[in-house]
Amino acid sequence: MAVGPDDEELVRRALAYPYDPPAGSFVQVGERTLPVPPEEIDIGGRRALLAYGANASPEALTRKLAHLPPEPIAALRVALRGWDVVYSAHVTRYGSVPAAVVASPGTVANVHLVFPSDAQLEAIAATEGQNYRLEQLADLSATYEIGGEGPREIDAFISVHGPLLVDGAPVALAAIPAADRVFPESTTPQIIDRVRAALTPDLTVPEFVLHHVKRGGLRPLPPLC
Repeated sequence: MAVGPDDEELVRRALAYPYDPPAGSFVQVGERTLPVPPEEIDIGGRRALLAYGANASPEALTRKLAHLPPEPIAALRVALRGWDVVYSAHVTRYGSVPAAVVASPGTVANVHLVFPSDAQLEAIAATEGQNYRLEQLADLSATYEIGGEGPREIDAFISVHGPLLVDGAPVALAAIPAADRVFPESTTPQIIDRVRAALTPDLTVPEFVLHHVKRGGLRPLPPLC
């Protein structure tokens, strides 16, 4: 399969997941990322949505909300206790292996809470397709980066496929920092290559990505050895 210049952006998008979520809190307004001090961010009584992958990235939020009138969406950095961010057992329609969250006692993952309007939540949900379901997680323990406890009940998109298992265990996203992590880590290019080698060893990584872009993804992925 030939990979032409027009395909390069598709391959970049797949390999770049989760698109460099900022290390701190921010407000996204259209294409503008505002590094607003977290104590000055007004969440306006909106419900919290756990953003542990692309939904915490300005690049992804810009893309997902591009059809809406520009409206601020706040993203507050939190330390989430008892959970970790791992790869999901599916390939997306844009050829990447995305994130899932799993319980991990003792782990503290550095993620974001975003506070979308109803229209923004609807737009974000539309991008999750049939691979995630929106759930309400209760009794969570999340601490804001400026101190103080976050909400105990948080909305979250949960992978319907569960975590990708490699050698019998989930694999954490190296791009998402966590303390006391128990799962092995991998970068997205590394995990895509691992999936490619197991399923379609005759394809290169760019060919693998474009193959799944054309077929609209793959779900679910089998455990890998």
